[in-house]
Amino acid sequence: MRTTADRDRLPKQDRSRVTRQRLLEAAVACLAEHGWAGSTVAVVAERAGVSRGAAQHHFPTREDLFTAAVEYVAEERSSALRALFPKGAAGDRRAVVTALVDLYTGPLFRAALQLWVAASNEDQLRGRVTELEARVGRETHRIAVDLLGADESRPGARETVQGLLDMARGLGLANVLTDDTARRERVVAQWAELVDGALG
Repeated sequence: MRTTADRDRLPKQDRSRVTRQRLLEAAVACLAEHGWAGSTVAVVAERAGVSRGAAQHHFPTREDLFTAAVEYVAEERSSALRALFPKGAAGDRRAVVTALVDLYTGPLFRAALQLWVAASNEDQLRGRVTELEARVGRETHRIAVDLLGADESRPGARETVQGLLDMARGLGLANVLTDDTARRERVVAQWAELVDGALG
């Protein structure tokens, strides 16, 4: 972890990048832990160890901050999935199904979920989050198709991949209230078989 002295020795552009990164990470953590109502710019700035003014320099509004945080979450989710299989999944569809479900049941998804809930009640936020989630959905679908080796020209292949992602999202929602690990493992095993059969 960088200290204040370490940050002060960095060139200004690098310090700015580090501050932005800290704010995004703090915003994600605050959303996951406190939800939208408890995640103000001041709370995020304090958690990031920066002034409120510095936070507002990078993100002029609360909506800017949290939309950027969820975009950051989306990029992290994609990077995490790619990093699990840097050379491809080598036909291990069970591992891919498990990895997809893990993404949707982890803290990154929990943070995104808080923003979805807020966006359902905040007109200023709704359009931005809807657009962002559509982009994230397309990217996640593309990654899943690649990792599963799905041929989308084959009837039902696209729907199978989308059904898998919808199921993973549903498991993520179930996991918000209770630890659903035992049931989830059985569901993942069944879905891995279904996906394997459907994709050939």
